[in-house]
Amino acid sequence: MPVIPVSLAGRSYEVRVGTGLLADLPAQCGKLLRKAAVPVVTDETVKGLWGETVEQALAAGGFAARWFVLPAGESTKSWASLEKLVDWLLAEEVERNDHIIALGGGVIGDLTGFAASVVKRGCGFIQLPTTLLAQVDSSVGGKTAINTAAGKNLVGAFHQPSLVLADLGVLATLPRREMGAGYAEVIKYGILGDIDFFAWCEANGAKVMAGDAQALDYAVSESVAAKARIVAEDERETTGTRALLNLGHTFGHALEAQTGFGDRLLHGEAVALGMVLAARYSARRGYTTQPDAARVTAAIAGAGLATEIAGLGLNCSGQQLAQHMLHDKKMDAGTLPFVLLRGIGDAFLDKQVALDDIAAFLAEQLA
Repeated sequence: MPVIPVSLAGRSYEVRVGTGLLADLPAQCGKLLRKAAVPVVTDETVKGLWGETVEQALAAGGFAARWFVLPAGESTKSWASLEKLVDWLLAEEVERNDHIIALGGGVIGDLTGFAASVVKRGCGFIQLPTTLLAQVDSSVGGKTAINTAAGKNLVGAFHQPSLVLADLGVLATLPRREMGAGYAEVIKYGILGDIDFFAWCEANGAKVMAGDAQALDYAVSESVAAKARIVAEDERETTGTRALLNLGHTFGHALEAQTGFGDRLLHGEAVALGMVLAARYSARRGYTTQPDAARVTAAIAGAGLATEIAGLGLNCSGQQLAQHMLHDKKMDAGTLPFVLLRGIGDAFLDKQVALDDIAAFLAEQLA
């Protein structure tokens, strides 16, 4: 079983990748479970699929699951849900040294982590990510947040989990569309910093999407290791290194905002489109070549992900899409840095991008 350390001063933790980890939950968590009653936060879909497995595993170890079940979907990452969850955790008498379990995808992990960061001024939590996207991205690194009317992930905190258990077995229940959304974050690590891993994705992406056990194990482990290295170097995104993980996200969040942050465009699908746009815009600026941009596009298309925003039927202008970017949390002194490419495996932060030029570029892509 691959075990990837996330090395942080005084707060290091492990990400364990394997099959059957949920059924072995008490042994995996060890002393992190201090009380007989264990708070577990999940959504209705995941509870139906994996609730019994978790409940039986905890019971076998002498623990009782106490469930807080939320509706599935991005709308759950809200002030209202946060308030309800915090009130429930306080009613459950959660203490600072206790650990809350987050069982679900990125929505549940983000919401639970944020609640854990504010309850009693910070208590522990354990990530049990149940989507490919959450296993390779949102469960690792300590970014927690909710969405607001102003935009996505604008209210949150850095709060690292104490343990992440990426059970590959749960991915067998994922719809293909959700697998594709997660795969976008896998190939992202190759595009931004590892051309050899990108080449592996080109050759093995279909196997990952099909749920091949060996390919999934490698894809998840390599992705987590890449993110762990970046987080260890720049935990709070202050040096610019961690900002590279936002490749595709500035474009992607604008697309999500235009489509209402709903099921019309999943986060991973938006990131995939965003990476295509970032590659094409990089070529437009002369940073990388058109063949590299085409190679990125082909690799993403090869996984069954959309690569043309014109096909989304957005009914908006390039200027309107660019306006969404003004609410991006990466805005700094009135400017918005973009993660662009000098080539595949060589991403960098460009702080000299004019939004008017972005608007013109997006108008061309919409045509």
